[in-house]
Amino acid sequence: MTPHTDNRIITPTVPHAEAFTDPKAAVDRLEQLYNAATDFLCEKFRLVLESGPKAKRFRAFYPEIRITTTSFAQVDSRLSFGHVAEPGTHVATITRPDLFRNYLEQQIDLLICNHSAPVMIGPSTTPIPVHFAVSGDTNLTVPQEGATAFTLRDVFDVPVLSTTNDDIVNGTFVPEDGSAPLAPFTAQRVDYSLARLSHYTATDAEHFQNHVLFTNYQFYVSEFEAFARQQLNDPASGYSSFVSTGNCEITDGDTPIPTVAKQPQMPTYHLKRPDGSGITLVNIGVGPSNAKTATDHIAVLRPHAWVMVGHCAGLRNSQSLGDFVLAHAYLREDHVLDDDLPVWVPIPALAEVQIALEQAVADVTDLKGYDLKRVMRTGTVATIDNRNWELRDQSGPVQRLSQSRAIALDMESATIAANGFRFRVPYGTLLCVSDKPLHGELKLPGMASDFYQTQVARHLMIGIRAMETLREMPLERLHSRKLRSFDETAFL
Repeated sequence: MTPHTDNRIITPTVPHAEAFTDPKAAVDRLEQLYNAATDFLCEKFRLVLESGPKAKRFRAFYPEIRITTTSFAQVDSRLSFGHVAEPGTHVATITRPDLFRNYLEQQIDLLICNHSAPVMIGPSTTPIPVHFAVSGDTNLTVPQEGATAFTLRDVFDVPVLSTTNDDIVNGTFVPEDGSAPLAPFTAQRVDYSLARLSHYTATDAEHFQNHVLFTNYQFYVSEFEAFARQQLNDPASGYSSFVSTGNCEITDGDTPIPTVAKQPQMPTYHLKRPDGSGITLVNIGVGPSNAKTATDHIAVLRPHAWVMVGHCAGLRNSQSLGDFVLAHAYLREDHVLDDDLPVWVPIPALAEVQIALEQAVADVTDLKGYDLKRVMRTGTVATIDNRNWELRDQSGPVQRLSQSRAIALDMESATIAANGFRFRVPYGTLLCVSDKPLHGELKLPGMASDFYQTQVARHLMIGIRAMETLREMPLERLHSRKLRSFDETAFL
């Protein structure tokens, strides 16, 4: 069938919508539809570049998953996903089914089982922008506006930012045809983030693992690479390869990695396992804007958990440099998410992540129970958007920090946690005290060097241990119901 009847618009011939009760077959059909659409657009785009437009418009459509239910499902009330909230029609447009195959098979299987109903797989009415269609073809690039003899948008569909948004996850989505969203992101939103991820991290989306560590210092990268090399040289580790910026992938711990001439804004490294359950480390640098940017885009990959392991300012005189801070609450003065997630929304601690982090600290430090309080404090972490807040009038910031009972301050943690809450990605924060500005211990060059050399390896290992613990946890336990709103999407 062709979804469009205008004879001035040429579309590929694709199968009609069909019902499926086998998740693997359903994803096979999604992939068939997607490949037919993108192959068609790539072919026509190449033809137009070579010979110019022929007074025709070329269009292809994303595939979609659609399910219609007529009664409320009797599902396990402990589950936070895998079922629609109420009877009706629920729809999701899909991109890159090859990349999301495992995720899609799992989500479709839960949907079919929980509702005893098939899913319909067919073409949607949402056009694929040509920029996203050709992104998988290394021989094709879309020229900038004015670089060709014709106007691109007269011949092909282009990205429309007005419809590439976070309305679903923000809870502001209003359906136009009476159907409800089935997934937290539309295909266009996913495609947009996949393109941005490649740009910001200099690694392709398929390398990202399900467990993501964020840090704000380059020192952690060297330690992560050293750990990765040890794991690759251990056949029993379960890790299969290590990917550095520029998509340089090694499978042997002794293989050198070429130096990338120009580092990306957020250098990213992946210690991979064949099933995607490895660990990704993202050096987001300093600041809430970077933290939001990274998590905005990584969220579309639906990671199982992300955790911040960075440095912070200790706010209590009882703390020592090198102590750990396990965040159980956040004072949000980063402001970058105020329009998406108002500051009055509480960001709860997630028990599963908290326990994994605390246990990892105990394992690495060999301290148990009450003795663990010597090196770790649990409390509120404040995140601020002014790196030089110390230079301002102290009465305002210090008073707020004291009233909030904050024990540490940084520029990224609350942003990462709040975006985890917003995107329904389990989150946590374990920071390391690197200075105490309220008590005269500023982060000076000599002191910082000694501190980094002794603390980074231990801190990173704690984050890795916590992620390995979470990896063993079933998804239905890890993905807390705390993260789900009244009217949720069925897909995780």
